[in-house]
Amino acid sequence: MKKIDYQVAFRDHRGEMSDLIENETINAITRITIKKGAVRGNHYHKATWQWNYVVAGKMKLVTRMPNEERHEVLLSAGDLAVTEPYEHHALVGVEDCDVLVFTKGPRGGKEYETDTFRLEKPLTSN
Repeated sequence: MKKIDYQVAFRDHRGEMSDLIENETINAITRITIKKGAVRGNHYHKATWQWNYVVAGKMKLVTRMPNEERHEVLLSAGDLAVTEPYEHHALVGVEDCDVLVFTKGPRGGKEYETDTFRLEKPLTSN
C-alpha cells in the first residue's frame, strides 16, 4: 500500500484542480460506503490495482503483502492510497465513510468475483 500525495495542478479564483491518477487505464470506478465500525474487503486481487480515494469520513486501510508485515494507515477525506495485485487489504470505517475506488484490472461490475480471493485468516475484524 502506498499513500499518494497528489499536488494541485491548477488554481485560480474559481478553485483548484488536482490530478489524482495519471497515465493509467481505469476499468471501473466504484463507490463504496462504509459504516462506522464496519469492515470491507479482507481479500486480495491477483491482477487488479486499486486506488482508494476518500470522499468523506475516515477509514483505516489495513494491508499485507504475502510473507511481509501488516500495515495500517488512517485515511481522511481527500486522501488517496493504492493497493497492488496480491496485496491483502481490508477497509475499516473509523467514521461513516464514502470512498471512490478506481480499479485497473478485472475488478468492476460482473467481473468482481473473477479476481477477488477471500482471505482464510482476516487481516482485521475491526
